[in-house]
Formats: sequence, C-alpha cells, structure tokens
Amino acid sequence: MEVKTSLLDNMIGVGDMVLLEPLTADSFLENLRNRFDHNEIYTYIGSVVISLNPYRSLPIYTPDKVEEYRNRNFYELSPHIYALADEAYRSLRDQDKDQCILITGESGAGKTEASKLVMSYVAAVCGKGQEVNKVKEQLLQSNPVLEAFGNAKTVRNDNSSRFGKYMDIEFDFKGDPLGGVISNYLLEKSRVVKQPRGERNFHIFYQLLSGASDETLKKLKLERDFSKYNYLSLDSAAVNGLDDAANFRTVRNAMQIVGFMEDELHSVLELVAAVLKLGNIEFKHESRCNGIDESRIKDKNDLKEMCELLGIEQSVLERAFSYRTVEAKLEKMSTTLNVAQAYCARDALAKNLYSRLFSWLVTRINESIKAQTKARHKVMGVLDIYGFEIFEDNSFEQFVINYCNEKLQQIFIELTLREEQEEYVREGIEWTNIEYFNNAIICDLIENNQNGILAMLDEECLRPGTVTDETFLDKLNTICGEHQHFESRLSKNSKFLTDHSLPHNCFRIQHYAGKVLYRVEGFVDKNNDLLYRDLSQAMFKANHNLMKQLFPEGNPAKVNLKRPPTAGFQFKASVGTLMKNLQTKNPNYIRCIKPNDKKTPHIFTDSLVRHQVSYLGLMENVRVRRAGYAFRQPYEPCLERYKMLCRRTWPHWRGPAREGVEVLMGDLQVPHEEFSYGRSKIFIRNPRTLFFLEERRRQCLRDLATLIQKIYRGWKCCSRFLLLKKSQVVVAAWYRRYAQQKKYQQIKSATTVVQSYTRGWQARKLLRELKYQKKCEKAATTIAAYWHGTQARMELRRLKQEVRNKHAVTVIWAYWQGTQARRELRRLKEEARRRHAVAVIWAYWKGLKVRREYRKFFRANAGKKIYNFAIQRIAQKYFLGLKSSLPSMSPIDKSWPVRPYVFLDGVHSELRRIFHLWRCKKYRSEFTSEKKAVFEEKLEASELFKDKKTLYPSSVNQPFKGDYLEISKNPKYQKLSSTVDEKVLLADVVNKINRANGKGTARIFLLTKKNFILADQKTGQVKASVPLPDVTSVSVSTQSDGFFALKLREGSASAVKGDFLLSSEHLIELITKLHHVGVTAADQEQLNVDISDEFLVQFKQDKVCVKFIQTPPKNGNGASCKRRNNRLLEVSVPLTV
Repeated sequence: MEVKTSLLDNMIGVGDMVLLEPLTADSFLENLRNRFDHNEIYTYIGSVVISLNPYRSLPIYTPDKVEEYRNRNFYELSPHIYALADEAYRSLRDQDKDQCILITGESGAGKTEASKLVMSYVAAVCGKGQEVNKVKEQLLQSNPVLEAFGNAKTVRNDNSSRFGKYMDIEFDFKGDPLGGVISNYLLEKSRVVKQPRGERNFHIFYQLLSGASDETLKKLKLERDFSKYNYLSLDSAAVNGLDDAANFRTVRNAMQIVGFMEDELHSVLELVAAVLKLGNIEFKHESRCNGIDESRIKDKNDLKEMCELLGIEQSVLERAFSYRTVEAKLEKMSTTLNVAQAYCARDALAKNLYSRLFSWLVTRINESIKAQTKARHKVMGVLDIYGFEIFEDNSFEQFVINYCNEKLQQIFIELTLREEQEEYVREGIEWTNIEYFNNAIICDLIENNQNGILAMLDEECLRPGTVTDETFLDKLNTICGEHQHFESRLSKNSKFLTDHSLPHNCFRIQHYAGKVLYRVEGFVDKNNDLLYRDLSQAMFKANHNLMKQLFPEGNPAKVNLKRPPTAGFQFKASVGTLMKNLQTKNPNYIRCIKPNDKKTPHIFTDSLVRHQVSYLGLMENVRVRRAGYAFRQPYEPCLERYKMLCRRTWPHWRGPAREGVEVLMGDLQVPHEEFSYGRSKIFIRNPRTLFFLEERRRQCLRDLATLIQKIYRGWKCCSRFLLLKKSQVVVAAWYRRYAQQKKYQQIKSATTVVQSYTRGWQARKLLRELKYQKKCEKAATTIAAYWHGTQARMELRRLKQEVRNKHAVTVIWAYWQGTQARRELRRLKEEARRRHAVAVIWAYWKGLKVRREYRKFFRANAGKKIYNFAIQRIAQKYFLGLKSSLPSMSPIDKSWPVRPYVFLDGVHSELRRIFHLWRCKKYRSEFTSEKKAVFEEKLEASELFKDKKTLYPSSVNQPFKGDYLEISKNPKYQKLSSTVDEKVLLADVVNKINRANGKGTARIFLLTKKNFILADQKTGQVKASVPLPDVTSVSVSTQSDGFFALKLREGSASAVKGDFLLSSEHLIELITKLHHVGVTAADQEQLNVDISDEFLVQFKQDKVCVKFIQTPPKNGNGASCKRRNNRLLEVSVPLTV
C-alpha cells in the first residue's frame, strides 16, 4: 500500500497557524521561534506562506526537493514555498485560472529571494525545448539586470530592492512559458544623490567602477577610485561577500542574454557615467551689479566630459544650470538661479536621468521577453514590493508605501473572505458573517478624490501663491482633523493638544498595522518632482541615442505648458491599476519576516518579529481563517488517515468515503456542533477536535505497532525453530554420507595395495625377460657395425687416392693455359701501340698540310671578323628560335621563352615588354563597346570587393549577363515588362528576408538607371519601386554569402516600411551595377558600400542587428538566416575549405 504523508506528520510546533491553540500573540511567536530553531523557516496560515529569512543557505532547494513537491497537494507535505508555487502553477495549467503571487515584507526579509525561488521552481517544472528554455533563461536573467540598477546596500539588507516589481509571466495552453511583462513602482531615486550613513548608492555604480576594463573606463572618462565621485558614499563602499567586479560581468552577460545590443549596452553605461560626472559639478556664488545673486560652475572639466558623453553643447547645459525660463500663454521670462537652486536643479536632473533610464531598461527588457504569439495567454503574476515601513523619521516615501500596503491588505482580506465564502457555498455549508477590521476607511482617508490626503497634497501643489509643507499640514488639520484615524497637535481634536509624542510639524495615521508618525517636511517638493524645462530641452538636444526617448517633453516642437502629474497622482494611478489587475487573478500570499537586524543566522529577536507580525496583519489573517471552520479535508484522505480509529472502517471500508467518515465520527462520539459535512469535505470547527483525532490516531498507531511487534516476534521465533530443525536433519544426513564414504575409501585403498603388489611382480618378471633379449640384440648389432666400418674405411682410402691423381692433372693443365694467354696478350699490346703511332704521325702530317694551304688567307684582323661572324650566327639562331616559341596572344599569359645566352639579357627583357604592349594593343582593337562596358564593370567590382569579400574570387570568371530572366522575351513577364519604361540593366530573382522568422520570399529584382523594382515572382505584380536617389548605402558581409541590405534615406516616401534585407546568387554583379549607376549619374550621390560582418537594418520603427557567423558545413552548403530575438538576425555562413 502506498504510504500517505500529511502536514500533521512529524510536525515541529504547528505547521499551520490556523490550528494553533490557544491563539495569542505569545503562542504565535513561540511557534515561529520553535520552528525557526529547527530550521523550519516556512509556516502556513491556511494557504498563506510565512517565510523567515535564515540568513544562510539551507539544503531545502535542491532538484530532489523540486521533484518531491511537484504535483503534490498543498497540505500533503511540510510547509514550503515550493508547495505554494506548485499549487499556483497547477491551478494555472490545469484549471485555466490566472494566478498572482504577492510577496510582502520589510527590507531584508527575503522578498527578492522568495520571488527568485518561485520563478526558478516554475522554470524547473514547466516544459522543455529550445525555445522554451530560451524564454525561461531570458525571464530568469532579467533579475540580475534589475537588481544591479534597482538594488542597493542598506543598513538592513546588503541587496535591498529599492523599487517595487510586478512581473506577469505568460504561459500557453500546455503550461510552457511564452514571455513576460514587468512593471516597476516608485524607484527610490533620491538615493542617487544622497544615501544615509552606512548605506550605498545603487549597485551598478560600484560594479561599473570595479568590473569594467581599463579601456571601457577610459571611453567613459571614469576612474576606479570611488572617492572621486560625490554621489558615492565611502563609508560602506566595500561590502563583505559582495564581489562587484564579478557581478558586473554577470550583469553584462545577463543583458546580452535578454537581448541588449552592444551599442545599447554602451549607451546605458554612458548614462551611468554621466550621472557620476553630474554629481561632481559644483557651483560658486556670484553677485551681479543689480544685486541679484546667481551661480557659476567652479570647475568645468566634469561638465565638459559629461557633455561629451551625452553629445550636448557645453554652453547649452551650462546656461540651463544658471537660468530658469518660465512660460505662460503669451509670456516668457528668464530668471537666474542661486547656488542652492543650482544644486537642486543638478540633483533633480540626476534623479530624473537615472529613474528614466531605469524605466527605459524595464521597457527594453519587456520588448525582449514579451510573448510573440497573439493567442490568449495564461498569466502568473509575481509581486515583489516594499512591506509596511515604520521608521523613526517617516516621510513622503513611507507614506505612499504604506498606502500601497493598506490597499494590498484590503484586497487580501476581501479575497480571503471571498475565497472562504465561495468554498462554503460550494460545499453547501451555511455562511456566517465574520467580524474583522475593514481598513477601507483608512484607504478612503488617503485616496479620496475630494478630501483625501493625496488629493489635498495635489491641490496644495497646484494652487497659486506661497505653498509650503506647513500650509499643507494646516489644510490637513482643517479637513481631516475629525477623522478617527488621523491625529495632529494642531487639529480640532483637543485630546492631542497635550500629546508631546506628536510634534507640531507632523501628523499621525492609525494604519491597520499600527500608528505611524509622518514628518511633513519635503512632502510638497517630493510630490511636485519637477525638472526645469530648460534642463529637459537641453537633454533633448543631446546627440545620444537614448536622450530623446528619455526626455520627450524637451522637444521644442511639442511644448506643453500644462503642469505634469504629481508623483502622488502617478503612484495612486499605478496602485489602482495594480489592484484591478490583482482582482482578476487568483491570489497567493508569501509574508516575509526578518528574524533579526544583525543579518546573522540562529538569532530570533522577539520584539522585531512581534512588530512585523503586527503590521503584516498575520494575527488578523488567522482570526479570519478561524472565524468559521478552522480545518477542512476531503473525505478520502480523512478516511484514509483516521480509519484505524473505528473497527467498522478498519482495515478496509467498502462503501463511499463520506459514509465511512460519518461512521467514524459517530463511533468516536465527536459532538455534532464541532464539525459539518460538505459535499466533498468534512469541516472541523475547533482545532481541539483535530488534535483529539490526532492524539487518538497516535495512540492507535502505538497499539498497532505493539501488535505488529508481537506477531513479528512470534513469527521470528517459530521461523528460527523450524530452521534449527531443518538444519539438524541436514547435518545428520551429511554425517551418514561422510561415514559411508570413509569406509568405502578404506576398502578401496586396501584393494588397490594388493593389486599394485601383484602387478609389480608381473612387471619385474617381464622386465628381466626383455633385458636379456635386448642384450642379445645389442651384441649382434655391435659386431655388424664393426664389420661395416672396416669395409667403409677401405673404400674411403681408395676414393681419396683417385681424387689426388685427378687434381694433379688439373693443376698442370691450368698452368699451361695461363702461359698461352699471357703470350697472346703481349702480342696484342704491341700491335695496338704500332697502330696508334701511325695515327698520330698521320694527324700531324695532315695539320701541317692544312696550315700551309690556308696560311695565305689569314691577316691581322681575322679574329674580329671571326667574332662578328659568330655573333651574327648566334643572333640569327636566337631570333629564329624566338619566332618558333612565342607565347599565346592572351594578355594574361605571362610565359616567355628562356634566355639562351647571358649577354642577351637586356634584349630579351625589352623584346618581352614590346611583345606584351603589341599584344595588348591587338587585344584592345578587337573590343566592342559592349565588351568594354563589361570589363569596366569587372574593374569596378575589383575595386569594391577585392581582398574585402570572400565571395569575390569565385565571381571573376563569371561574365556579367545582366538580364538573367530575359524579361523582354519571356511571355510570363510581359505584363511586368510593359510597366518598365527604361532599359533594364539587371533582372534577377532575389530572396527578400522576413524579419519575423528570418526566412526568404522570392522576388524579381529589376534595376534601371533611375530606380529598382521588386515584383512577385509568380504573378509579376510590383511590390515596391524605389528611386535610386533614395538609396543611401548598401551593406554586405565579408564572407561568402549572398545577403545584402539596401538602406533608404530617412524621411523619404520609400522608407516608410524600412530598409530591404535581400539575398542574391549574383551579389557581386548586382552591387557593382548599383554602384556604377550612382557613379555615372550626375543628379545623385555616389552609393556607399559598407562591408562588415555586423550592421543595423531599419525595419519600420525598430533597428535590427544582422550578424554573420561562420559555422561548420552541414547537409546544405548555403547560408541561412535565423531570428534570435526582436533585435537580432543571425546569418550562419558555412566555412569554405
């Protein structure tokens, strides 16, 4: 039988606070402490998960744990965040219910880590595949990017999220992730310009200075020394356990995985560097002659470097820091800024620049991770937002954060009660109203459109006249003074007049989590969040890629005199949108608690945890859950768990599970008011009843264990006796066998001895007879041997004498033959000497006669004539030989006959040069005008592509045909031919590359002297006709592919749909003809040919990077294009051998 586990098995403390008895704040804390001390950091309140930060790594997040909680019931195993993530994912996948996971808690409680665990679990249990894994990797890698730009080291947390994040993860019908959408709330941008003692600025500043290469820092005009920058705090620049250099490399890699281009990454780092430079700008006081104070920049070096990074004229930004322009409907007035106002303007620009950069990063990440399909998606939202904050000094930021938590508490109570009521109705249980604190009155105090605090703050910011924080507090005292949750020393309520814990410049709101004292100082300025229009317009004038997107209000053509919405109004609208979004989804809650302020494991601070339990409303949550029935369970697992408590249901119940539970509860005599029967579940009102059943079950299990032990011990003893009995029989049988075998061996041994003696006597007798016979045979053999030896020696002596006689005759004959041969040799030598002497004498005589005959013909200059005659004969022979061995008439034939004599070296080279010139002249005289034009195009192609593109050498021996389709002769293209009035210079079939999937569509490409035309290959219908003056440049790669991009002039009518990305088998000819037409035409600019393995192509409003990479050759040898993300097309070109 399969072993069933339960939340109630091996429980340390109480795993579900709903079952805590008695329910008090002390028992609640004691239960949390008990579980925390045993490394049980998760506890349930119904379906809500309480998470205590252990401040150390625990072995509870392994792949085995993921598999353990996969597809398991929520209450089936001990409390874990994986159980909630699995429940949410299965509800989304199987029941088609959109889910949201709300993670709340104060800084350092582990909210960010909890959201990572939820996302990693969902990524582990959902589907697999190349595209799915890519989407999962992009979703997970978005976290390091946002953490670098939105997290900072605080006194409470080394990696504190200083913004609220809500991510919608979109799934298909199978439960596989398709993409996601991220929303950010209330970035703490004031941290950019000022950090409290012991805290740091955002991580990215320290990561950039620590991890960037020297070359990158030089480009960004930065130094590694943190002390060089006023915006960076030095007392906590280095954090233990935080490697900023390694984290910078992680962030760069994550941005590349998400889909950031290299130029986008560099642009982002330029803006980060500009913020650091902006903090170093300092001002000095100057007085004008009219007595008006104004400010001037002390050292303009940092201003100059910042302007170079952003591409702004230095004088424009310098004026924006010194003057402010105020515009009315028909008036414009310029006023000077004093030093304090200049510093405020500088800090406002830094805060706006960084916050808008952060918003752009979120938008850019959303472009990469958004779902590509338009089909309906299932959605799981993960909300990681500030928890309720109560500090010693609470300001506007804490006010809006606590307002958001009030709204979350309100929707939490509403959705919890609604879930309870729906379950009661579904199970047929009577619903009774539950008394609880409804914080709607607090939300109305803050957000009411007429007399809410936010509305009055906006009204105060917008009204004319002098507006200060004190006037805002006076307005609150006038309108909200009678509200039961509002307290102020100056309100109409006299009971607070003597409350010295309430300063005059403060007001107090009684939130659901407790009273919070807010200091009004800075409320008006932080709500206004104004950036001078002069600075916005200066930023818009920058040549930087991102500045026009970050400061659209600075466009002079779109000046809007209407005041921008306040920070409070924007946050209220964002919270309203978030609440509407959450109400459409099934909620799941994770409440994070920080056990101590020292960030140290094994420490549980009662006061700190009690404070968090209070403002998280956990006790209120337990009371709501317990207001009706504290525990409910389906009939089948209930009967399976407690069936041993009744004889009628043990060990097997044959009927329906509900009837079995009814029999069980009746047999146990549980009072009827303590439980109710639903349609599929039993509901238990009081935890005492559940603990009574558990105690009876434990007692029964102990009795059953005793019975099992008794039966087992009896069976074991019986089995041992039977084994001993069987062993005795076996031992006796083996002994009898051994005795018989031993007796047999003795008899056999005696018999063998007798037989051996008998056989020995017979053998010895036979041996004696054989020895006598052998001696007789040996004697006869010896006698015969001696006789044969004597005969052989006599014959040997005879043969030796005969051999000696024959050898003497042979030696005598040999001597005689040698004497005869030597005599003949002497005679032949003498005869040869005589013939040689006669020949020598005859030669001398003939020479004498010749000299006497020709002596009369020789004179003093005979040597010169003989020399000239010899030279003439050699030259004649050289020219005749050269005539017969001349090379071919081809100008590219570089062969030439070998030089026969050294003294002809100069003549030989000059004749070769003259012959080559004459051969070229003959070759040129045979050219027609058409052939000449082709060679001019070939020459132009060589200038464009030689040693620049790998494809060029293979095109040299291919003639430029031009009209490959014979468009004027082919009847298929008759209609298309009639639409072209000019002469067609090139007609070919090209592939138009689709940005969405990287696949090509066949198109007919026609080139004339004024424009090029793209037409459908099948129908001949014209798809696009572009004038050649609108083509600014063409981009190709350096490799052997046929891809090229035709870039169109911005603002032209042809550029509405963007540039063209095409591929052709005749790329060299096509680009050459395009370039040739541009060179010969007088009314248009020369076409620029860009050869690079990475270039940008404009598609409508987006720029897409086309990147060429070399890959090993596969089945096909052609290049292929594949879409990697929204901003990258990758062309794979096979390696050429």
